[in-house]
Order: sequence, then structure tokens, then C-alpha cells
Amino acid sequence: MNEMVLATLTGVAVGVLFSLLKLPLPAPPALAGVLGIVGIYLGHLLVGLFR
Repeated sequence: MNEMVLATLTGVAVGVLFSLLKLPLPAPPALAGVLGIVGIYLGHLLVGLFR
């Protein structure tokens, strides 16, 4: 649980920093980015199951 909180806080801090510096976010559009990350994680789990 602690990992998730730290990851969320880090993401918020990066979002704030990029916004203040008027830089584009280093991520694809919201839903596509989340689905891409979920897909990467699921692929990692699948490889672990078959090893």
C-alpha cells in the first residue's frame, strides 16, 4: 500500500512540475496511457506464469 501512495504522490509532483514549467506531459492521453501501462504489467505477469 505504501508503494502505491508513494507512486501516486510522485506522479502528482511530476504533473505539477511539468505544468509549472509549461512542458507537455511525458505520457500519452490519459486512458490510452493507463491501458498501455496495464498491458505492460499484464504481459510481465504472463511471462512470469509461463517461466
